[in-house]
Amino acid sequence: MAVELTVAAADHVAREISKRGAGEGLRIGTKKSGCTGFAYVVDYADSIGEDDAVYESHGVKVVVDRASLAQLDGMVVDFVKTNLLNQGFEFRNPNVKDMCGCGESFSV
Repeated sequence: MAVELTVAAADHVAREISKRGAGEGLRIGTKKSGCTGFAYVVDYADSIGEDDAVYESHGVKVVVDRASLAQLDGMVVDFVKTNLLNQGFEFRNPNVKDMCGCGESFSV
């Protein structure tokens, strides 16, 4: 299994890394948070460490720390735009068993 990006998400990440002028790819992880257990942590991967798993989707690297891999394995990340002001990543994670009402945290 792996963590994958859709074409829309990969295109968005590639554009943003190009604007920044630096970056290895997209870093995705989890942290303990909220009322159900975990929250996603998303940032640019400026480096890749020994404890990172690296996947590639549509020419963009996805970097996941091994501690988060159990919660994220098999996830697909999309980038959606509902209008000019509302846009962002959408996570389709097959490991999620429950989510809090506000959508900020999840349990596996």
